Amino acid sequence: MNQDYIKPDNWSIIEEGFEKERVKSSESLFSLGNGAMGQRANFEEKYTGPTFQGSYIGGVYYPDKTRVGWWKNGYPEYFAKVLNAPNWIGINVLVNGETLDLNTCKNVEDFRRELNMREGWYTRSFKATLPNDTIIEVKITRFLSLDHDEAGAIKYQIKTINQDSALAFHPYLDSGITNEDTNWDDQFWNTTGVTTDGSQAFIEAHTMKTNFATCTFMESRLYHNNELVLEKPLEALSETTAVHQFKQNIKKGDTLTLVKFGGYTVSTNHKPKELISAAKKVLQKVTEIGFESLLELQKKSWAKIWEMSDITIEGDVKAQQGIRFNIFHLNQTYLGKDSRLNIGPKGFTGEKYGGSTYWDTEAYCIPFYMATKNKKVARNLLTYRYNHLEKAIENAQKLGFVNGAALYPMVTMNGEECHNEWEITFEEIHRNGAIAFAIYNYYRFTSDYTYIPEMGLEVLIGIARFWHQRATFSTQKNKYVILGVTGPNEYENNVNNNFYTNYIAKWCINYTIQELQKVKDGYPDDYHRIIGVTKLTEKETEAWAKVAKKMYFPFDEKLGIYLQQDGFLDKELIPVKELNQKERPINQKWSWDRILRSPYIKQADTLQGFYFFEDHFTTEELEKHFDFYEPFTVHESSLSPCVHSIQAAKLNRMEQAYAFYLRTSRLDLDDYNKEVKEGLHITSMAGTWMSIVEGFGGMRILDDKLSFSPRIPKQWKSYSFKVNFRNRILKVKVTENETTFDLEGTDEMSIRVNGKRVVLTAGQKTYSLVN
Repeated sequence: MNQDYIKPDNWSIIEEGFEKERVKSSESLFSLGNGAMGQRANFEEKYTGPTFQGSYIGGVYYPDKTRVGWWKNGYPEYFAKVLNAPNWIGINVLVNGETLDLNTCKNVEDFRRELNMREGWYTRSFKATLPNDTIIEVKITRFLSLDHDEAGAIKYQIKTINQDSALAFHPYLDSGITNEDTNWDDQFWNTTGVTTDGSQAFIEAHTMKTNFATCTFMESRLYHNNELVLEKPLEALSETTAVHQFKQNIKKGDTLTLVKFGGYTVSTNHKPKELISAAKKVLQKVTEIGFESLLELQKKSWAKIWEMSDITIEGDVKAQQGIRFNIFHLNQTYLGKDSRLNIGPKGFTGEKYGGSTYWDTEAYCIPFYMATKNKKVARNLLTYRYNHLEKAIENAQKLGFVNGAALYPMVTMNGEECHNEWEITFEEIHRNGAIAFAIYNYYRFTSDYTYIPEMGLEVLIGIARFWHQRATFSTQKNKYVILGVTGPNEYENNVNNNFYTNYIAKWCINYTIQELQKVKDGYPDDYHRIIGVTKLTEKETEAWAKVAKKMYFPFDEKLGIYLQQDGFLDKELIPVKELNQKERPINQKWSWDRILRSPYIKQADTLQGFYFFEDHFTTEELEKHFDFYEPFTVHESSLSPCVHSIQAAKLNRMEQAYAFYLRTSRLDLDDYNKEVKEGLHITSMAGTWMSIVEGFGGMRILDDKLSFSPRIPKQWKSYSFKVNFRNRILKVKVTENETTFDLEGTDEMSIRVNGKRVVLTAGQKTYSLVN
């Protein structure tokens, strides 16, 4: 844990007291998003202290030319930068001619921030003494509308405390922004127009190279003691800014309020020449609704989201706050409305890593969206991959693969690989397996088979072709091997026969062959279309099967475990607990050479295989592998604690499972990895949901039915969650003594609880048992 200033609360993230060294961290933690756009919790007024300014638009990026010390054939040409978009939240404030700046104020008292997760709004309040000795009280409320997702709203209120004052609000738009994350300090944006129209202002700008056209807009209204001030603002324009100036003399104790609406219209949704007219329509809608009514709509929309996705925990406020924080940000990042969008590792909270999707989406996020929304949302995430199949084939071709072999990118915006570290780009090929597993998982959970004949089988064929070509026959082993890879443990590069990679490759091939037969038997028209497109032959699938049948897995007979890769036991096997804590995290303290020679594991690797394919192994085998690998795991990936929590719960090691859960749920809130100022770990937040539902709840799909093996940490009195399983909503509540199931709708439902068949009756609490 690196910080502990967030106040425990069931429904809100709260900070009290102004500390300059916390500003950048809080900008991440209090971020807002609505699935289409998002922003860090930057101050609206001027702030001259250290800050990370960031506003982001879904799907808008810049192809920043790759920068490496030594160029290698096959490197991606660019690294996709998540772009800091033109700023619309800015409001400069002048009090008796003095600019309000918390960095220069004589005194800041009663500073408080709150991110209300139940209702989807953010507020900040404080009392400030300016250098000119004027004392003011300030309260700001801000939200990004879910109902009108091109717009957000700000209410900025000032009360004078010690004297009559001349107050000025200068709301502005600014396209002269830069990225924190850039390779060459390129100019990412080109501003093409700055205009105003009464109380409205617009900046048109497009991205360089990718040419996404945008219109950033605003409209502001001034209120004195809640009465509208009918005064047209003064205008001040530059090449990259549009400023409106409001000024009012008020008496001591009076309140002056600016209500500002702003947002973006983008060429991905509108014709480029119609962006201003589209912005005017958005402004007309939201101003007619008004700030307070729009906020009420926001509360209702979030209430609907929480009705399905909430997890309640009784008796442990920090655990409750943690899971809701994770669920809240997952919904802020992606709501499933647009299959062109995906879930970036930082969402709308920062720029690190780039790209809009990693293998995290398929491995961690899809289960959350399948269970808490309808199947269309998860299907959209799979459609995203199908739409990028041709690019995946191109990515493989660049590396020398042929015949429609597909290598999905490690990092992407449009399907092209855009990650510029060779050990990831070329070698972390296990990402292909996660995509195939997601197709399997989607059908297993939703029973919607139509995706496979319509789209998924072509994806599977491309992936199977890649694995067939990537494997090498070893005459020495008389087996197929996969050489020169990086597994999920990125603290090992360029290894041979990573167990997880080899295992998922074998599974992908066998699964593809199985689905080919099912589509041939049940969907002959789709089958013939797919064979026609892919030119697949029986001879080719026989060659695949040979690779799968003779795949090599490193195994130590003495220990009775699969090895993470060839030669793992040659390392100096010193457990993590014996490391000097001053040398943690090792990714910030050690040289890369030292890390690569160490036995330390960034995240679940061999155990990732045991997580995906739990039913392929016995509990005893899981226990043996968990006991061997977890002591060498440093958990310096955000994706690590959740898998270990699930497996510890499976092994009924509840103290360990709880400790891992608390770490994954409060990873950002408590800044375990000492990097929260760079943005939040959005995709790992879905793993937090899995820690409760799959870990403590023990939810699995066995014999085509939901199965539960409920357990509860001793720190909790109860917990509950809902899942949407094949359009049937089931609520599960677990206490120390019993588990109850409430089924919505009208149909019966058969499940398994601790191995026993249970029939649930809809509309009533139909079953409870002693755990």
